[in-house]
Amino acid sequence: MKAQSKPDFGIVLLLADQEFVRDLRRAMAEQGFDDQGRSDGFVLRTLGAAPTTITGLAERLEISKQGAGQIVDDMERRGYVERKADPTDGRARLLHLSARGEAALAAARKFHQAYERKLRRIHGDAAIDAVRTVLTAMAGEGQTTDPHFRALMF
Repeated sequence: MKAQSKPDFGIVLLLADQEFVRDLRRAMAEQGFDDQGRSDGFVLRTLGAAPTTITGLAERLEISKQGAGQIVDDMERRGYVERKADPTDGRARLLHLSARGEAALAAARKFHQAYERKLRRIHGDAAIDAVRTVLTAMAGEGQTTDPHFRALMF
């Protein structure tokens, strides 16, 4: 069996993602956010863009309302999310970030920016711009232009 000269592209993507997440979790823990769950980042960015209902969150996460409710219950218990009355619909409750949730989102965004700056220092702007172009194309235009995901990107 002939050895490959380069590692499998999919495996490299997976390993890079895992290392990024490890670094992010370490940085978040250092700032007092050592209790982050797997879905927390997505929920923080979603609610940071705009408050939503459990149903709206479930649709964005592509999970059941019960599953979204469990995530929200846990994040509320840990102090990241608050439920408030919807001013336009007295029966609905909107999910908002708490002060802790806002701080965690700010810390995560700061990490993302610093991570990219570090990569640019090491590899140069052209290389990082090329990686972003390739990854954006791999994600597909539908993903990068979907309003649900656009709100998460900035």
